[in-house]
Amino acid sequence: MTVRAQKVWEEVEIVAGYITYIDLVRPFIGEKKIVSTGMRQEIDRCREVVRLAQEGNSVALVSSGDAGIYGMAGILIECLQEAGCIDIPLEIIPGVTAANAAASQLGAPLMHDFAVISLSDLLTPWELILKRTRLAAEGDFVLAIYNPKSKGRQEQIEEIRKLLLEIRSPETPVGIVREALRGETPQVTISTLEEFTRLPIDMLTTVIIGSSQTKVIGPYMVTPRGYVL
Repeated sequence: MTVRAQKVWEEVEIVAGYITYIDLVRPFIGEKKIVSTGMRQEIDRCREVVRLAQEGNSVALVSSGDAGIYGMAGILIECLQEAGCIDIPLEIIPGVTAANAAASQLGAPLMHDFAVISLSDLLTPWELILKRTRLAAEGDFVLAIYNPKSKGRQEQIEEIRKLLLEIRSPETPVGIVREALRGETPQVTISTLEEFTRLPIDMLTTVIIGSSQTKVIGPYMVTPRGYVL
């Protein structure tokens, strides 16, 4: 945790967020007032934070990973605009997004250019997700895949695998990390593009699919930066 983040916990009066994320930071909250909501209530949560701020309260909105990467920062800014109070002071404190957290457990798979793609089609049409994946694959980017599989989305990750096999070698390294840096011991596996969907994957998993240059060195997955040794 950064020094600034520690100061925020001391300064704020109210902590708001999704119940699961609130539980992750409870040791830092102390006796502060908590406003928590369930999944898929992001807009309502941000509107409540704006309302509390308009009343003069200092509020910390908890987001997973980094608030500005698939997080709550963008929604909150839009809600401030909606309420006509965009001038309320807002500080966005950076965090560690899932791609960075998973990469740290695998070795160094993101040492060269990479793209981050979420497979959740709640807010993005599936055809657009497929298009972006294909273009990133054709550009030979390492791919960090968020939200790869859920109870209601079982086949999308398999579609992605088949799409990538049209472009990349079946032996392309693929790293699978579950619960990266969440306090528990992460589950880390290095597989291949041919085989990786046979392994357990869920919404708590980040999948990193190597480029044509990615290789496995001992226990590590590495994408060389290009230095000559």
